[in-house]
Amino acid sequence: MLFLSLFIAFIVSFAFAWLIYRSDKKRAIPKPIITSVLRGLVVFLSLLLLTSPKINKHNTEVQKPIVLLLQDNSESIKNALGGNASLYHKKLNELNTVLSKEFRLVTWNLNGAIHKDSLDQYKNTSTNIAKAISDATELYGQQNLSALIVASDGWYNEGNNPLYSEIPLNGSLYSIAIGDTTIAQDIRIAKVYANRTTTLNSQWEIRVDIIANRCAGIAQNISLSDAAGNMIAQSPININTDRFDATISFSVKANKAGLQQYKLSIPKTGVEPNLANNSANVFVDVVAEKKKILLVAAAPHPDIKAIEEAMKSLEQYELVVKLPTELPNSFNDYACVILHQLPSNNNSIPEELLRHKSVWYIAGLLNNYAQLNSLQQAVRFGMGVNMYNVEAQYNNGFNSFILPNNMAAISDILPPLSVSASDRTAAANAQTIWNDKTGKPLWTIVSGNTPTAVVCGEGIWRWRMYEYKNTGQHQVVDECIRQTIIFLTADNNTKPFRTELPKYVWTNNEHVRINAFLYNQSHELVNDPNAEITIKDSLGNTRKYTFEKNGNAYRIDIGALAYGSYTYTSQTKLNEKVLSDAGHFVVEAIALENQESGCNYPLMYALAQKNKGCTFNTKNMLTVADSIAHNSNIKPLYQEQIEAADLIDWKWIFALIVLMAAAEWLLRKYWMAM
Repeated sequence: MLFLSLFIAFIVSFAFAWLIYRSDKKRAIPKPIITSVLRGLVVFLSLLLLTSPKINKHNTEVQKPIVLLLQDNSESIKNALGGNASLYHKKLNELNTVLSKEFRLVTWNLNGAIHKDSLDQYKNTSTNIAKAISDATELYGQQNLSALIVASDGWYNEGNNPLYSEIPLNGSLYSIAIGDTTIAQDIRIAKVYANRTTTLNSQWEIRVDIIANRCAGIAQNISLSDAAGNMIAQSPININTDRFDATISFSVKANKAGLQQYKLSIPKTGVEPNLANNSANVFVDVVAEKKKILLVAAAPHPDIKAIEEAMKSLEQYELVVKLPTELPNSFNDYACVILHQLPSNNNSIPEELLRHKSVWYIAGLLNNYAQLNSLQQAVRFGMGVNMYNVEAQYNNGFNSFILPNNMAAISDILPPLSVSASDRTAAANAQTIWNDKTGKPLWTIVSGNTPTAVVCGEGIWRWRMYEYKNTGQHQVVDECIRQTIIFLTADNNTKPFRTELPKYVWTNNEHVRINAFLYNQSHELVNDPNAEITIKDSLGNTRKYTFEKNGNAYRIDIGALAYGSYTYTSQTKLNEKVLSDAGHFVVEAIALENQESGCNYPLMYALAQKNKGCTFNTKNMLTVADSIAHNSNIKPLYQEQIEAADLIDWKWIFALIVLMAAAEWLLRKYWMAM
């Protein structure tokens, strides 16, 4: 189109120029060639403006290579630097200055903060190197990220081992190893294994993993004491190598109900500099009796394992899994029953066993839907013969119990459930957590004297896997499973107002969250009146809070609390009657950043080698810039952009046309006057 416009404009302007040339020559104009050329150019440019062709403009954008510096800002870095902190900060600033001249420099701490003053604030109480690297590459991976510098002591206490994480980095990773690379003498309690809940008068076990470095030939003892400091048991530790590890077990009798505290401790060994990892606290909630949950499955299924894993943190519950051939004669010993693909064509469930019993039905291809409809009224099923993949949509109006804040975001990434009954109708008094896209129920809750839950398809296990794949945890799906169990087993008949905690033992890094539920005389969940909670610490200090109303329930996020034992009393008023509930919880101090000392040089070295980089220490860290500058794979990225523009938008052409037309007129006027 452009060439055709140019050709037509050229022919027409040439014709005009020729006519003007002949006319001016007859008039005896001294230089007719000048006036004819000016007229031809005026006509040529005017015709181009009238046709308005598109002109392609080529713009080349140069993207400097991105160098991203990840500075570990955890508490252990402060200890690793010691008195050399100011010198390290000076060198780090010099390195940043050199790098910013040739590259686009981005500085982060492990939390993703980019503020300059955040790089030397070592206040983080945990370290997750793998997540920080993943976040950096995800954000800058498509923007010519050429070098990643990780400045850390190499110790991590959250997330995956960064060596085994897939790092989609096109460039190289350079590590700056901070801290003493020599192994210091140290004996530490690496990990403690103990149930969070046990029953009264039972024997329960505490297992302790011990790790010792450079302590060969030293004999030590590890002791177990109660909250009053009375020693309960002691076990010897005979260390025979410089790299020593062992597991020691204690058997304890739960002879007192309530939340009990125990302490494990190892005396100082030799000249070990770090004593913070020589002790650990253990808390156990001793209850009169655990609530038993019976899960009966038509056949082995991965959903069963998913429910087992989710319930591991509910240690006040005991899950019993059986097949239909092992069905007990009575369900009286169980707080609620989970039926997975039951009743089926081969295995029916006697209706009298489920009378006055809270039941969670999980439907599937093996179900006999006619019998299932006769056992429950929460969801009416059509006859199912084939499997359908049905995507779940979160119902944000659900309020039978509290759900995680990120429910909607996680729901968007969940895979479909396998549903065999395409025709499903929820009862009028039912609430759904998830529906399908047509509004038919998938996960339904019905409250009442005997609450009921119905999941209309198989594949909960797949939901857990996808959530972990995308977030690194099972928080949302597991919490829905746990809250469904808690809802079904709650003693709502005797307690119109109750408070619930997801757990009784928190760490000083976690936000303590408490939920509350109020039922009216019709056993409906309400939250019209305000509800308050008073929390008292072990020193007798009290703080009063007001619950936030959430749906038809209450919730409060108290935030992180200091180490210690806490009691609480919640209170509200319904129909002029004061209702209250009380409970307790414990906050334990876990000094994650004090568990290790020095530098984990092997990890820092291996991380750099795996990603085509090099390792430096704080003394030669300025040479990182030289290494990056001489890396032939680190180059600018040239991006060419083609932009189509209308010729009529070029204003200077109008000025040129006017100038040439004026010049022609003035020259002709001048020459004709001679």
